[in-house]
Amino acid sequence: MNISSAIVHARPGNADAVRARLLAVAGVEIHAVSDEGKIIVTLETNDDNAMVRTFELISTLDDVMSASMVYNQVESDPEMDISVPA
Repeated sequence: MNISSAIVHARPGNADAVRARLLAVAGVEIHAVSDEGKIIVTLETNDDNAMVRTFELISTLDDVMSASMVYNQVESDPEMDISVPA
């Protein structure tokens, strides 16, 4: 699982519209929206490629001026981990 956070900067006066568009993107959760239109989000995807596609989609949403990745973490899937008998 890939977990990232980003700051999305909405065009002035359009934060509510951008917020609605972000909520329509799978794996996106909104944590805060400032008066200046900066939106703090987390993104959860299955792998790096899906994260890149999701981040690129967010960057191209209408009324998004910029999107900046702040943090990225990859967690292993316990069911996919290989265990070696002792």
